[in-house]
Amino acid sequence: MTWIDALILGIVQGLTEFLPVSSSGHLEIGKALLNINPDENLTFTVVVHGATVLSTILVFYSEIFKLIKEGIFKKYNESTAYILKIALSMVPVLFVGLFLEEKVSALFDGNLAIVGSMLLVTGILLGLTRLMKKEGEKDISFRDALIIGIAQAVAVLPGLSRSGSTIATGILLGNKRADVARFSFLMVLVPIIGANMLEIFRGDMSASDNLPVTVLLVGFVAAFTTGFFACKWMINLVKKGNLIYFSIYCLLLGISALIFA
Repeated sequence: MTWIDALILGIVQGLTEFLPVSSSGHLEIGKALLNINPDENLTFTVVVHGATVLSTILVFYSEIFKLIKEGIFKKYNESTAYILKIALSMVPVLFVGLFLEEKVSALFDGNLAIVGSMLLVTGILLGLTRLMKKEGEKDISFRDALIIGIAQAVAVLPGLSRSGSTIATGILLGNKRADVARFSFLMVLVPIIGANMLEIFRGDMSASDNLPVTVLLVGFVAAFTTGFFACKWMINLVKKGNLIYFSIYCLLLGISALIFA
């Protein structure tokens, strides 16, 4: 992997982690087009995912600080309930990580047929939000948090957008759009950090230790910078309900991936 490859894939990761178009699907397509060695994927994937986690923390730092301050160090209140809802939403993806990891990992092998099919599902999900006549007025309940968490767990499939699945699910459940976007981005922080730390401790990245530091640094900076602006942009787009364009994009890209496969 060259620094140019890292720059391209870092930008792709930063943009697509927050936009509802599947970061995993775009990374798989990008690696296939750039002919990236699969053995080099893990270290780079961990680095760019870490970059997007940091960009999310930067965007929501005041809200995260407030949740920790009020939800942990004070009596049970709305912040405490919100933290518990986020924790509940992580249960399904934790189950997948503990019991289905090998089966899921086997899907990340450059199989564009799977990626294309899941992009079509993403496009359909986003298109369904167009059917909502008006914005939902509900606050996210514990039941909704669990359902959104199930959507996140299913979205480990390459090509099925995590943000697209969780945001679309929340909107279809009748929740406020801005709240859904916020919840979607906050609920993924711990799972990504946990998954990355697990990979590091297990030493699974030894096969890709030959990647130059400059390549990893370029990928990190690219993913962090684009991720920061994409996160802010996505929040505004969800508030305005402009998801139909991403639906069309995913449908077209999914068809293209199937043809290319």
